[in-house]
Amino acid sequence: MVNFKNIESQTFSFEKKINCFVGNNGVGKTNVLDAIYYLSFAKSYFNPVAVQNIKHQQDFFVVEGEYLVNNRSEKIICSLKKGQKKVLKRNGKIYERFSDHIGQFPLVIISPADRDLIIEGSETRRKFIDGVISQQDKQYLKTLISYNKVLGQRNALLKFFAANRTFDELNLSVYNEQLMLYGREIHEKRKVFLKEFVPIFNEKYQIISNDKEHVSLHYKSQLEDLSFEELLKRNLEKDKILQYTSVGVHKDDLSFEIGTYPVKKFGSQGQQKSYLIALKLAQFEFIKRQSNITPILLLDDIFDKLDEHRVAQIIELVNKDEFGQIFITDTHFERTETVVKQSNKPYEIFNLSNLED
Repeated sequence: MVNFKNIESQTFSFEKKINCFVGNNGVGKTNVLDAIYYLSFAKSYFNPVAVQNIKHQQDFFVVEGEYLVNNRSEKIICSLKKGQKKVLKRNGKIYERFSDHIGQFPLVIISPADRDLIIEGSETRRKFIDGVISQQDKQYLKTLISYNKVLGQRNALLKFFAANRTFDELNLSVYNEQLMLYGREIHEKRKVFLKEFVPIFNEKYQIISNDKEHVSLHYKSQLEDLSFEELLKRNLEKDKILQYTSVGVHKDDLSFEIGTYPVKKFGSQGQQKSYLIALKLAQFEFIKRQSNITPILLLDDIFDKLDEHRVAQIIELVNKDEFGQIFITDTHFERTETVVKQSNKPYEIFNLSNLED
């Protein structure tokens, strides 16, 4: 990688099982994980503004990685120059659509930034569902892109009506039809996904918590109570006043609970972290089952705020052979070494203290 975040230039040769990055806060451990994430998704996990991932006072970045897939080498390069479009190449060939790359090299990241899933609004949780499904269902991703495009067009039309004090029901009905078509498909696929996903999630949480707590995960959608057509009809006057579409699958949410109470209000820091780790390990399991490819697993600072027992349970989970290549960051060299030694798997520890801001 070159000029990526705080890293001027760095090359790594990784162990095929466990790779650890240790060093003080600020040296760039998480940035290395983000570079690996970039190669799977052509975007940062932590900063969606691409140009802000370029090192200060530089005008470009390049992230490059070589994968071994079924004994075949695959070379991925993602680069960005200020003022130009991001470029993603696979074996020298430029992707026309980044969405074609999603799911080719499945990856799951567990990070302190995941706490946004609990504390932020519904959009963050929808993105989580959509991200998991999209990694193994190309059609879903296309439908989602189409839905959001039509949603934007319908909202623009509502704004036009308000600005010009006019209304054209026929024009609006064209967008309604498309929105309903895509929306129903998204709703059905989210339901099917969660039916399979929730039991996996519950199983992972019970292992991490040693059966001490019971958690639940519920899908909340306006389409559960009314048809999309009826929703649009009932909320037309409201939409005209607001000048945007107030109902639909873009309002779906997930309810996270511990016992019968919201995790956000009643879960301790350790319980919230366990909940998020269980979510992500379930994501890993789901993608693996669906695609028959073992995702890469990135564990960013996951030992923090967990008691020794929960750490031991997570390590025991990760030690199982169903996991492939794992990347771990931690501030404590000794703690990391103790943990990975227990795995009896080949490992490499990279001390990043020599990387400077």
